[in-house]
Amino acid sequence: MDYPEALAYLDAHAGYDLTGRITSPSLDNITGLTAAMGDPQHVAPVIHVTGTNGKGSTAQMITRLLVAQGLTVGTYTSPHLERVNERVCLNGEPIPDEALAEQISAVADLEGLTGIRPSYFEIMTAAAFRWFADCAVDAMVIEVGLLGRWDATNIVDAQVAVITNIGLDHTEFAGPTLADIASEKAGIIKAGSAAVIGETDPELVAIFAAEHPASMLCRGPDFDIDDNALAVGGRLVTLRTPTTVYPEIYLPLHGSHQGENASVALCAVETFFAAPLAPEVVAEGLAAIAAPGRFEIADTQPLTVIDGAHNPGGADTCAQVFFDDFSPIGRRILVVGTLRDPVEMLAALRADEFDIVICCTAPSPRGVPGAQVGAAARQMGCGEVYVFDDVATACRSATGLADADDAILIAGSLYVVGAARATLIGS
Repeated sequence: MDYPEALAYLDAHAGYDLTGRITSPSLDNITGLTAAMGDPQHVAPVIHVTGTNGKGSTAQMITRLLVAQGLTVGTYTSPHLERVNERVCLNGEPIPDEALAEQISAVADLEGLTGIRPSYFEIMTAAAFRWFADCAVDAMVIEVGLLGRWDATNIVDAQVAVITNIGLDHTEFAGPTLADIASEKAGIIKAGSAAVIGETDPELVAIFAAEHPASMLCRGPDFDIDDNALAVGGRLVTLRTPTTVYPEIYLPLHGSHQGENASVALCAVETFFAAPLAPEVVAEGLAAIAAPGRFEIADTQPLTVIDGAHNPGGADTCAQVFFDDFSPIGRRILVVGTLRDPVEMLAALRADEFDIVICCTAPSPRGVPGAQVGAAARQMGCGEVYVFDDVATACRSATGLADADDAILIAGSLYVVGAARATLIGS
């Protein structure tokens, strides 16, 4: 099986489970596949990361800190922005085409032998574990795809289980309350896990404690961010862990929330080693962070920012960072497409505070039609509203309308961000 054939095999299994995650609460498929491989998910210690928002950035920070400490690290995240290879990385570098094809081919062979028909996400999860075993990684950083307890990644026994925060998302699978969401995410905490909790609501923290982790550290009393200042190209943060205060660490990411993610990541890595890190290791690791599609600046004239905010909590943070940190002096232009209720997302993005709103259809089977997003924008009182069927045309329209002093924000879905990056950055 070559690379195009591997992609075709994945696509053929995408319709089997449109969420790419779970259709019923069972880990039988992924357990059967990995057992036939010799359980590669157990070959190295794991830091397992879940949360409603910030888990992708936190996983990348954890990876960079481990690499700066000298470890060889396998990282598994989802979804991807442009190429599926992005989901499976070694020391931050995506898996090569040939290696990905080899791993997916091995899964395809096992489908025939075991009779297990895996979903797209289960195929990628098994392929990632198998490649990490082949590479003899020292550690794995595994990001949950959906919730936690029944996610395909939850066949690992995490040395450190990380929960960034809890918000209302994926309520079609769990809910309707925050406690319901927290209970599902708490499922990644195993009896031998050290839990690192970024969520600060005491009622939700109690749900995590009820899983009886081997130890538990919580943001606020045990670790936190003591200073979080705007800097050129990112933030300057002072991070406090149970053992150490790390002053004035440069974080090349936009938004004060990234400082909170950094505090969680640093505490998780200290917990992993059961020891503080050298200040130069922390500085090197966090300075190496790159988070494509997370408040990424695609251009400066006009200022063009793309952000993968895809739920109301993330959209609210996205709008706050855009208006507070960037303070555009010209017109504000929003390009938006979503998989969710457009009224809810437009309200969170503060669409009515933009001078121009350009709506499009997110390139996903679940994408809300651009016309529907546009109707919601007009209903909430947005003045100048345009509608296009595809992201590329919407982005070109935005840059064509913008002057040098204007600012463009592109958000609403990771699928929109991926298409926008391909159009604007050409990566």
